[in-house]
Amino acid sequence: MHGHFLLHFLIWCTVVNYAVLFVWFGIFVFARGWLYRLHGRWFRLSQEEFDRIHYAAMAAYKIGILLFNLAPLIAIHLV
Repeated sequence: MHGHFLLHFLIWCTVVNYAVLFVWFGIFVFARGWLYRLHGRWFRLSQEEFDRIHYAAMAAYKIGILLFNLAPLIAIHLV
């Protein structure tokens, strides 16, 4: 695979993944009640559990972005 293509691919993957994370965070902050009611139809969660699960999932998603997008992007850029 050509290095230039891979560099641009990882840049766009990072941008798209961070956009998903920001949209998720925005919905969680500004439409939390709607999101809680939506998930409440499927799962029996307290509000504290709901907050904890979303916070942990956002943290895991962000770590995934760092490990699988940004770290290879920086390594390819340095090489």
